[in-house]
Amino acid sequence: MAVERDGSGWEVDPDDEWGVAVITTVGRQLKLRREAAGMRAGDFGVAVGYGEDLVYKVEGGKRIPRQEYLDRADEVLDAGGLLSAAWEDVKKVRYPKKVRELGKLEGTAVEIGIYECNSIHGLLQTPQHARALMEAAQPPYSADDVQRMVAARLARQSVFEREPAPSIHFVLEEAPLRRPVGGTMVWQQQLERLVEVGSLNHVSLQVMPTNTDAHPGVDGKIELLKFPDGTAVGRSDGAFNGRPTAEPRDLRILELRYGTIRAQALPPRASLAFIEKLLGET
Repeated sequence: MAVERDGSGWEVDPDDEWGVAVITTVGRQLKLRREAAGMRAGDFGVAVGYGEDLVYKVEGGKRIPRQEYLDRADEVLDAGGLLSAAWEDVKKVRYPKKVRELGKLEGTAVEIGIYECNSIHGLLQTPQHARALMEAAQPPYSADDVQRMVAARLARQSVFEREPAPSIHFVLEEAPLRRPVGGTMVWQQQLERLVEVGSLNHVSLQVMPTNTDAHPGVDGKIELLKFPDGTAVGRSDGAFNGRPTAEPRDLRILELRYGTIRAQALPPRASLAFIEKLLGET
């Protein structure tokens, strides 16, 4: 009997209308082809190497299939590549709606400015660091949710590989850099990742020392994204109810605050030296 593999797919967010529509359509295609081949769900599950329960969830539009599931189904049902091709649609909705929207903005911005106060920003996190943070949440996430969120966070990091590369600026507080999230080895790997990214020619990374005076970021994180057409969007935990804004007046306020924060933080070169010193202490 086939056993459903851990992480074999993700639950569909019922509030994600587009995602629900895509996964429902793909599930219906799988079911029609299975029935046309005269296979019961249990037999099909054995053939593709997954549990019968997962087969029903995927066909019912309740579960997002992985690429390997679609490829195996294509082989078993002799679909000539049509089921495998469905991955092109599925992969666009495999991550939560909010993450997709954020990733889309980051993927088109020509300039990204970020101040993070309580943790290392998601764009900078290693997989192990991200997983440790999510597993520490209360109430706890399911293993499935953790896997999905980690994958979504890592997918956003493709912003560093874009051509042409956007200009990206980070300001991180010192305290989260000293917190050994996930243990010494994970912490060390995270600090190494910061040095690696901070050394990219289109990235500047600054550290805000704990012993500095008060600054405009004490109310929470700030994010600013600017686009090729001259438009911009920004948000801050301590302004505009934390909601994204594109209003010129609001953006001027955020830019003033972010500029002040950058001026108070250590310069990029000194910041990398600071992180390398922390590495030497691990």
